[in-house]
Amino acid sequence: MASKAIVNLTLVFRIFALLLSVGCIVVLVTDTIKFIDGSKTTFKDVMTYRYVLATAAIGGAYSLLQLPCAIYYAFKQKRLIRGQFLPEFDFYGDKMVSFVLASGVGAVFAVTYELKSFVNDFVETLLSLGFEDTVGIKSGTDKFLNRIYIAAGLLLGAFVCMALLSVLSSINRTTSSGLFR
Repeated sequence: MASKAIVNLTLVFRIFALLLSVGCIVVLVTDTIKFIDGSKTTFKDVMTYRYVLATAAIGGAYSLLQLPCAIYYAFKQKRLIRGQFLPEFDFYGDKMVSFVLASGVGAVFAVTYELKSFVNDFVETLLSLGFEDTVGIKSGTDKFLNRIYIAAGLLLGAFVCMALLSVLSSINRTTSSGLFR
């Protein structure tokens, strides 16, 4: 049986991972940019941002699935789901979900950085050619991409929580007996 501090930390990190994943989803879905001609751009227009939404949804769904088990374990000091032939789902699941979240974090930071530098170079080129009305495009695009950076930061926080959960589940596994011990 794990110590009370590890059990409580597990519960706190699961709650934070859920909240940060949901926060990332909310920021991504609500982020839009409207141009002068009436057209608009959302996260759906960039395939990587759709992938990031999927990784945040996976992280949130997994955290939501594990939350009742963590609450029960924190209060009763017993596992909610027990079974000799059931592998420890949280041990393997925490590791897999943390890798999925890490891939989403890397993708969103890399693509947003490249898009931001591309837009800046494009607007600078248009300004040098004499198109003065492109300043509005740059400010709107910067606002859009900065909100994407906020979503990326939230997803990074969810990844850190999930990675710490992975470590805690490893500590928890060494103190208890399981199927593969």
